[in-house]
Amino acid sequence: MTSLDVNGKQVTVDVEKDMPLLWVLRDELGLTGTKYGCGVAACGACTVLIDGQPVRSCVIPASSLGGKKITTIEALSADGKTHPVQKAWVQLQVPQCGYCQSGMIMAAAALLDRNKQPTDADINAAMTNLCRCGTYARVREAIQVAARSI
Repeated sequence: MTSLDVNGKQVTVDVEKDMPLLWVLRDELGLTGTKYGCGVAACGACTVLIDGQPVRSCVIPASSLGGKKITTIEALSADGKTHPVQKAWVQLQVPQCGYCQSGMIMAAAALLDRNKQPTDADINAAMTNLCRCGTYARVREAIQVAARSI
């Protein structure tokens, strides 16, 4: 049995010790906003926040996360208020297919939590997620818009 703090709730799951957090979130807890992309931590579609830091959930065993706070895209907007990053994503129509966007949004939210006024260089360094549609210019612009509203 593994106990986790997911989106502010304590949950216990009965899974293999080496099961990646991604599959615990999706298959055991029904939190399907976190996406499977590559399975090797390269693309970032599976990005969640662990103690506020962006982490690729496809390679980290859930059993290693006891005592840590896990935040998924489902909990990013607290108390029914849309997160500034999500508002900017909609305003600028960032996604095309949208598959990678939950991971992108989580990485962007983490960036803005630690750096309220990121430069283009800061954004480039922090946003290592891959987008097959190539919406990187809109991602950068949306992060700058969100930063102005925080």
